[in-house]
Amino acid sequence: MPHGTLLLIDDETVLRQAVARTLELEGYTVLQAPDAHRALETLRDHAEEVLVVLSDVKLPDGRGLDLLPRYKALAPLAEVVLMTAYGTIADGVRAMKLGAFDYLTKGDADEQIVVVVDRAAEKARLQRRVASLEKRVGAQYSFDSMIGQSPTLEQAKQTARQVALTEATVLLEGPTGAGKELFAQAIHHASPRSSKPFVALNCSAFPKELLESELFGYRKGAFTGADRDKRGLFEEANGGTLFLDEIGELETVAQAKLLRALETQEFTKLGDSKPTRVNVRVVAATNRALRQQVDAGHFRADLYYRLSVVVIAVPSLHERRTDVPALARFFAQHFAAKLRRQPLELTPEALKALEAYSWPGNVRELKNVLERASILTPADEPLTVAGLPIEVQLAVMPESPAEASDDWRTLRNVEKQHVQRILHETGGNKAEAARVLGVAHTTLYRKIQEYGL
Repeated sequence: MPHGTLLLIDDETVLRQAVARTLELEGYTVLQAPDAHRALETLRDHAEEVLVVLSDVKLPDGRGLDLLPRYKALAPLAEVVLMTAYGTIADGVRAMKLGAFDYLTKGDADEQIVVVVDRAAEKARLQRRVASLEKRVGAQYSFDSMIGQSPTLEQAKQTARQVALTEATVLLEGPTGAGKELFAQAIHHASPRSSKPFVALNCSAFPKELLESELFGYRKGAFTGADRDKRGLFEEANGGTLFLDEIGELETVAQAKLLRALETQEFTKLGDSKPTRVNVRVVAATNRALRQQVDAGHFRADLYYRLSVVVIAVPSLHERRTDVPALARFFAQHFAAKLRRQPLELTPEALKALEAYSWPGNVRELKNVLERASILTPADEPLTVAGLPIEVQLAVMPESPAEASDDWRTLRNVEKQHVQRILHETGGNKAEAARVLGVAHTTLYRKIQEYGL
């Protein structure tokens, strides 16, 4: 199996061809160039293929040390190995500082050249794999990956794109399940910090007595059970982005410490006597009206203003219902791959019902509905309205009994339509619907089953 492609640059034809032959016997494809001009042209044409540039330091039209930055600019994922007939320590040190992988003396044994080139090629392959992975991750969390083109979503994306390039703190406001963390990830991956960590914390998921240590860490012996040092999430996110979801749940003491960390980029761990410095960008999110929390005295005003340099309203799915069909098809494709089946076909009536429903659980609820449908719908059948949850079916219930049936005056149909209407009004909440109807839960469930609701 070929090891990959190399570019060998040397004006000494005999030596160049001898080295090329050695490397070709090892399985490499070797491109050759006798001078800097032709080397740069070849590298420009084959930048995606070349793993290692093996260049003489002294060329007829340039010096390898001066050309090294140009090699790296044309093929940033390739490694450069320099060769010289008269090597010095100073030149070797300078070459390494400029980004060379290694510095060889001409006349070294073939085995040594092969070993160095093998190591350089392996590093270049690893860099390509990492770059490919980062590209896929970046694409997954990019703004372009967000499904939908509704005006409210586009406005939120435009604001997020602009603020992503800055260091400003961001406050994402929107209901649960609307995609606030997706926005936070997109902001991070579009920012200069994209190569650094993205760390997320749901502030409502930890008891208040544990939240401070989770954020800032502690030293061994700080309290009973602290048998080792612990890095907090601020340290884990150093250089990158810390996403604080449900920031409104943060209790007062933690709010004060968070404010100081934001303002000074330093904090003191539990049990420590000296501060820890970090460089972290914070993106926060809340499903509450945080400004009202401030007015009610439940959230620090100074922290609110520090967090809300830029506020982005992440729209609920109810506010962008025109995006529902595209999202539904996307989730159908997603779960088809996961379940190893053909993508679920959605009938026009099913799409109409999905678009008409109010989606109190937002995108997360829609995703769950499509996962359920993908599991329960037979592989050779499309998804119809009947295959949707009852609360979604009710979104397209007839407006009047007359629309439902020619014999709407029968007691059975009147009762059916009335039960449907109450379920619709209560958003599918069966306990509330039973209370409004004045019947037991078991009676309501029996009616639902009887009428196929």
